[in-house]
Amino acid sequence: MAEEPNTFGSADLRAAVAAGIVTEAQAAGLMALANDRAGKRGALPGEDEPFEFFRGFAEIFIATGLVVLIGGLALLLTVLGGVTVLILIPAIIAGVAWAMARYFTLRRRMNLPSMVLVSAYSGGIYVSLLTFLGQMDLGFRGVAFASASLTAAAVLVWFRRFRLPFSMFVFGLFALLATYALFTRYNPGGMVHDLDGWVRSFVPRANLTLASLVFGIGAFAGAMWFDLKDTHRIGRHSATAFWLHLLAGAALVNSIAGNIWGAGGSAAILPTTLALVIFALVALIIDRRSILTAGTAYVGAVIYWAVTGDGAADAMDWARILIILGAFFTILGTWWVPLRAAIMRSLPDFPGKNRLPPYSELK
Repeated sequence: MAEEPNTFGSADLRAAVAAGIVTEAQAAGLMALANDRAGKRGALPGEDEPFEFFRGFAEIFIATGLVVLIGGLALLLTVLGGVTVLILIPAIIAGVAWAMARYFTLRRRMNLPSMVLVSAYSGGIYVSLLTFLGQMDLGFRGVAFASASLTAAAVLVWFRRFRLPFSMFVFGLFALLATYALFTRYNPGGMVHDLDGWVRSFVPRANLTLASLVFGIGAFAGAMWFDLKDTHRIGRHSATAFWLHLLAGAALVNSIAGNIWGAGGSAAILPTTLALVIFALVALIIDRRSILTAGTAYVGAVIYWAVTGDGAADAMDWARILIILGAFFTILGTWWVPLRAAIMRSLPDFPGKNRLPPYSELK
């Protein structure tokens, strides 16, 4: 009896790209050829949003060792103390992380240890800059903005060198800090050197919602730039977009739905529901579950009100809420592919539509 031929799919191509056997451009070309041979818009594969956190227990073991090692260096900060130490040791930690990444990221291509290293690198640079700039007469706002901005720029250098998708998530976090610094009022009397003074000097403005919106739009635009360069989502561009979509979804959902919900009462339910429906449609069109996941809390809030009205929930109510919430995401996830296909077929052609992930054109 003849053996069934083995299939070669997108997971194998992603592994080939990670191993350096083929380039991303070559892998994308092979996937495009395979889709053309199977039908110009073949149905999406089961894994439509590939994501890899680690490969094997070895990465967990090494990442744990790196966390302990870097934690020991950080503990040295608290033991020695002093402004000079707070400037130098974090910078040294960042340099050590960079050197280690040349081995673990470039040679071993280990994902989880690389994530630990870029976190240590960015954290070291941020603490060093925060301490150094804090000695200058820039005011809290100036120090906060400059430290976050310069750290974000340093993370971009990391991304340029090591091409680690997760590093764009770290970049986004520091970009968010810098954005918030621009929309926040601080005590103009200069830098405050005690914790209580720092807390008293921080007075958030109401337009921090606008800051989240501005950042969310920027992160979403960046994510789509990477997504459109990797239509079949088999390489680094797609993985990079995944992390940016997580940040964009959280920022946009919280700035829009959160602002609506902040009004309180049943009047917020309808506009919140409408906002979540729009987010769901966008997520289906661009084929990114990660955006919709950011709205889980607000979906739960809408279901809570639908079950309890303006009253308090008892144990039975919470059981209903959890069942409805779980069923909603389970059903949406299960029928994601046919739902997306139906929406994409009903939409007219628009710029970039043919660069989004393939969908079924079967009627």
